[in-house]
Amino acid sequence: MTIFDELKARGLLAQLTDEEEIKELINNGKATFYIGFDPTADSLHVGHFMALCLMKRLQMAGNKPIALLGGGTGMVGDPSGRSDMRSMMTKETIEHNCECFKKQMSRFIDFSDGKALMVNNAEWLMDLNYIEFLREIGPHFSVNRMLTAECYKQRMEKGLSFLEFNYMLMQSYDFYELYQRYGCNMQFGGDDQWSNMLGGTELIRRKLGKDAYAMTITLLLNSEGKKMGKTQKGAVWLDPEKTTPFEFYQYWRNVADADVLKCIRMLTFLPLEQIQEMDHWEGSQLNQAKEILAFELTKLVHGEEEAAKAQESAKALFSAGVAADMPTAELAEEDFTEGSIDLISVLCKAGLVQSRSEGRRAIEQGGVTVENDKITDVKAAFGKDTFAGEGVVIRRGKKNFRKVVLK
Repeated sequence: MTIFDELKARGLLAQLTDEEEIKELINNGKATFYIGFDPTADSLHVGHFMALCLMKRLQMAGNKPIALLGGGTGMVGDPSGRSDMRSMMTKETIEHNCECFKKQMSRFIDFSDGKALMVNNAEWLMDLNYIEFLREIGPHFSVNRMLTAECYKQRMEKGLSFLEFNYMLMQSYDFYELYQRYGCNMQFGGDDQWSNMLGGTELIRRKLGKDAYAMTITLLLNSEGKKMGKTQKGAVWLDPEKTTPFEFYQYWRNVADADVLKCIRMLTFLPLEQIQEMDHWEGSQLNQAKEILAFELTKLVHGEEEAAKAQESAKALFSAGVAADMPTAELAEEDFTEGSIDLISVLCKAGLVQSRSEGRRAIEQGGVTVENDKITDVKAAFGKDTFAGEGVVIRRGKKNFRKVVLK
């Protein structure tokens, strides 16, 4: 099976331009391709996972990835998939976030000996002369056509700033610069990026003539992949300081039954033949599939040793109610009133509920256990000694738990 056929079989490709040429390039290791990452935080999250895995797959097939960090576009903000404008970041914050991205990407991509490049678009965007940019790039974009793009249409009712309106031109210019500087002949992105990506392909061909060779591919579920990075408690980060390997493992262990095989197919590097054997799994077998998914992805991000520890802790948690490295919440002396604290306050402090009313409902509905004892009394309270030493494990439902200790 060729790499192109494998990407299709794994469900990773949606829209393409010049399919035969794309197939020829990536199957023969001749593609120099880029994927952009806007540095909106100091860590990548699981929403970036699909892009990183795709880059790794293509590099393994002999192609050359370019990880484009949006140090310049990050100053503007991408309206794609958003209903509001991003908050502005300082130049220092963006530079710090870019440095954090570099470290994390190196776990997926081999940057040694020129096998891959990491480039920051601030190199060319920050020093652009506005008048020259308008004269050189502006004539190649139709405002009427831009306004038909999904990334702009969904923002028109609430208001689209002129700042954000420039994003398509800037992203298109990125591809133009990468093509000229590094021979980048292909770009990948999510389905919400399709209009911006087409703009780059068309700009290269208009500026450099019909012989210019530039193509685009979008990932089938990249927009869904971005949603993977969000939970009710916030993002699931690749940085172990923000999301521990155990929490990361548990996130994938708890994916919906309907999604587990899709995630295994798209995100792991298990052979397709092995995955196809799982297609008819059901019931308890799906739990086994979730363990496989969680282990493989934790190994990819945090290494095999951390993945094994997370797996052992997860099994220990559900068999004996304890785990060595489960997420922990700390209580301080000032959290206690006359030596005790009520259970609702503990749930709030541990981040297991977002409000006291939510905590009250969880207890009344029988969804809270303390050391495997179900608590239904909303007035239940505990003394300091309860949380001393190793602390206690408190669960809300089957999937949310914390070890609560006295600081």
